[in-house]
Amino acid sequence: MTVREIEESLIQGIASILSRDASSIAPDIPFHKLGIDSLAFVEILVFIEKTFKLQLIESGLDKKDFGTVHSLASFIHKKH
Repeated sequence: MTVREIEESLIQGIASILSRDASSIAPDIPFHKLGIDSLAFVEILVFIEKTFKLQLIESGLDKKDFGTVHSLASFIHKKH
């Protein structure tokens, strides 16, 4: 998968979790501006683990990797 394909998958998943239209989520919008609460954050983590078969606890995921959809997609691309 390319970074762009991962971004699209993340955007679809996040939009579903937040009950928002995917077009309202751009890859460069900071996560904190999307209104993600702690429950949604956990749901996003579960979505990532299931979708990309990635164990996040063991992956070295850092707070900076959750800056934007793009930074998260780049992290996943490196680990995939």
